[in-house]
Amino acid sequence: MKIAIIGAGNVGKALAKSSIKAGHQVTLSAGSPQSAAEAAKATGARAAGSNVEAVEGAELVIVAVPYDKLGDVFRGLGSAVDGKVVVDATNHINAQNPGEVLGVASNAEEIQKRHPKVRVVKAFNYAFATRMADPNVDGTRLDGFVAGDDQAAKDKALELVGSIGFRPIDAGPLVMARVLEGMALLNVTLQIRHAWPWQNGWKLVGPPSD
Repeated sequence: MKIAIIGAGNVGKALAKSSIKAGHQVTLSAGSPQSAAEAAKATGARAAGSNVEAVEGAELVIVAVPYDKLGDVFRGLGSAVDGKVVVDATNHINAQNPGEVLGVASNAEEIQKRHPKVRVVKAFNYAFATRMADPNVDGTRLDGFVAGDDQAAKDKALELVGSIGFRPIDAGPLVMARVLEGMALLNVTLQIRHAWPWQNGWKLVGPPSD
């Protein structure tokens, strides 16, 4: 699969590494060509000079940027992602005041609302970068949840999720992205509260057990 990853931080690099390991072709872009080049060198991906260049020809686009950069990213992309499968891997985290983010629409829903021609799905946001790079803990395959309204787009994302090592799980319509973002918030706040090592991941236990 030809994948474009917008964002050269820990999440973007982790997903680039695991996707390349799974045999996918990955192009990385970032806020600056230099950042993209450095991340590409570290992961084995191809660097793009701009986000628009990165998504050209991509079958699936992963957005892995800070929450406050989403608007700039999509304004810059314009119509370049119309009709494309776009995986929103972002979170709006407020550990001091969780209620600020728990009672509103998810990032993914906001993207879909503002860009109706984009085929938005939600995935990966609930996992730490360490788990995106290696979705196994002590031999246990972690779960990879995908939410979206476009079934074909969701199936494409589920294919990627499974190929990099997660157990792919269809989490339902895009509104369930609110739950996935809540899972991320819970995971983050647990690490802070209990001084855990930021290595945890989500796994449903019980049937089915594959």
